[in-house]
Amino acid sequence: MPSFDEIMQMAQNAQAELQKAQESLEKIEVEGQSGGGLVKIRASAKGRIINVDLDESLLQPSEKTMLEDLIAAALNDARAKADQAANAEMQKMSAALPMPPGFQMPF
Repeated sequence: MPSFDEIMQMAQNAQAELQKAQESLEKIEVEGQSGGGLVKIRASAKGRIINVDLDESLLQPSEKTMLEDLIAAALNDARAKADQAANAEMQKMSAALPMPPGFQMPF
């Protein structure tokens, strides 16, 4: 069984690694799409929207409702991909940390 000081050091290391992982999430980019690629949303793994790309064929008043639906679908797709990328990054980080038996990270 590790000593209290060793556990505290492990916790500090885990906190530092978690901070690094959080910072790296802003650099990971994902792309959500809808309408067969007519609407594309680029986002960071933290969920920040970076870019919105709309096919010009959608820029007609008669396509307003469809465009709104496609944007919402692309945003949701980008968010789901950002969550997947974030979870994968956090799993990599937690697998690299030596933790005492039974110790669980808060994610």
